[in-house]
Amino acid sequence: MKTFNVNSIGKIRSSEEGTVIQIDPPYIPALKALDGFSHINVIWWFSECDSKEARSVLETAQPYQHSPEVMGIFSTRSPIRPNPIALTASEVLHIDDQSGTIQIAYIDANDGSPVLDIKPYTPSLDRIESPQVPDWCSHWPKSLEESAVFDWEKEFNF
Repeated sequence: MKTFNVNSIGKIRSSEEGTVIQIDPPYIPALKALDGFSHINVIWWFSECDSKEARSVLETAQPYQHSPEVMGIFSTRSPIRPNPIALTASEVLHIDDQSGTIQIAYIDANDGSPVLDIKPYTPSLDRIESPQVPDWCSHWPKSLEESAVFDWEKEFNF
């Protein structure tokens, strides 16, 4: 098994005022020219789920209401996985490249979660015109915007 070194570039900061990505000072210059992108792909670490036991889980019992009874972990968005890496597309509300903050509308990360990388969302590389999903989740929203008003609580078995 090969080992890789991955370094955090910042942290998620959530409060009553909203959610920001706080970039560590050495990485602030990397924000140049990010202005103008409406969305970013945030690659972050599920730090609260990083244990030897969690990394060994490869299958899970029916995590979603209509899903198969047993699912491989790669067919879920669970934080329990061999490498607890997460990817979230987030709407950019404001970038302050002096203080190194990116205010975002939403992210499914907890306060303090380490951020590994940020990439601009570009439709030419990130948008799929007609994606296909299994029947059990075909009723889920077709966009990030629709997801904001979808009752996700009715979908999960946890």
